[in-house]
Amino acid sequence: MKIILLLSILACMSALRAKPNIVLIVADDLGYADTGFNDSKTALTPNLDRFVKGGVKLTDFRACPMCSPTRAGLLTGRWPLRFGMMRAVIPPWSKYGLPSKEATLPELLASAGYDRRGIIGKWHLGHANKSQLPLAHGFTHFVGHYNGAIDYFTHEREEQLDWHQNDEPLREEGYATDLLAKHAVTFINNSPLNKPYFLYLPFNAPHSPFQATEADLALHSSLKNKKRRTYAAMVTAMDRGIGKVLDAIESRSDTDNTLVIFFSDNGGIPSAGSNAPWRGAKLNLYEGGTRVAAALRWPARGLNGGGTFSDRIGYIDILPTTLRAAGVALPGNLDGLNVLPALRGKTKLPERPWFSYLHQSKSASSSLHLGPWKLVVKGNAFHSADDLTLELYKLDSDPGEKNNLAEKHPDRVATMLSQIKKFGTLQVPGATPYSQGREGFVAPKDWLIK
Repeated sequence: MKIILLLSILACMSALRAKPNIVLIVADDLGYADTGFNDSKTALTPNLDRFVKGGVKLTDFRACPMCSPTRAGLLTGRWPLRFGMMRAVIPPWSKYGLPSKEATLPELLASAGYDRRGIIGKWHLGHANKSQLPLAHGFTHFVGHYNGAIDYFTHEREEQLDWHQNDEPLREEGYATDLLAKHAVTFINNSPLNKPYFLYLPFNAPHSPFQATEADLALHSSLKNKKRRTYAAMVTAMDRGIGKVLDAIESRSDTDNTLVIFFSDNGGIPSAGSNAPWRGAKLNLYEGGTRVAAALRWPARGLNGGGTFSDRIGYIDILPTTLRAAGVALPGNLDGLNVLPALRGKTKLPERPWFSYLHQSKSASSSLHLGPWKLVVKGNAFHSADDLTLELYKLDSDPGEKNNLAEKHPDRVATMLSQIKKFGTLQVPGATPYSQGREGFVAPKDWLIK
């Protein structure tokens, strides 16, 4: 009995010393309330629900109000404003992409023994040349698509196939969400047990176009609104895929030492998803646009058991947190924080300003969270003091952002506005308004980038 106990203790100590596997799962346009663990009334998410029941629910996790900036920030740990990627998403006709000079999470993990670093899913961080593609930013394996809004069945965008394995077009039949899950499971199963792996799994679901299989639609036959029904079916498909990925993780002996993080890249769109109880949606800076469904699990470090973490954290914290989980020293130029000590109850997070920004079309907007206060600025605060609409909310007493307190607290508004303007000085040229360059654009054959 003593020998068995000793072996068990040694095995636990070995697991604690080993570098964890890291699996980062990102949904696309998932509404805050469109999971069972956030009280969805329509979506079926049993796999995400069991994941959260065995992990830690994050109730104040922040993303950008649209996807490319969130993806840029999570891979760099820096405000995307610093390298021109916070203003807008990267459309098919864009020439801009994630700059090569930005150190990414897979590049930084490479030196720590993570030989297998895969991305399976939606890239959406530039595709005008090979230096902008996943393999040029530290990934060793890629299956997925460069653009957003591909067809789920034909895998096309702009009438050309946008489905790739590494840098080459890949032709395979199937529903995109199911295929991504299949490739993710294969990646996990093919990863050796004696070395850690990193898997970034950014699903394109439930982003438009709203397309689902007949089988998944049948599960939601009670929903009479066609778009809502299709959206719910798409969420169900994603959840099923996540379940297969979790099963693959849990079938391995290193399952407890696998850090799994899940969140949405922004809020859902109101015509399909629900961001209740928050106001707003994707492409605006109210809570529904930037406060997203999220959870994580890492049993080997005590991040399990169905707890809740309510402090404000977000996408720029992903890189420093996962790097420290892997025992990697942090670069000195990060904006995000390692939140592991706070998640484990070892320390409190410092109060810090949290910025959001959007200027995808003619109208610009920005916001600042500071403690319980939130300032929303409509208008181009970075370059003008004129024609600004200012809204101040105290979220601890008004989480629905119903009562604008700007006139009652002019000094606080002025102070927070000055912080937003200072943040704006970090901006460099980069992503342009969404429609710029669209006229006359013709996609390359099979989106083969040379």
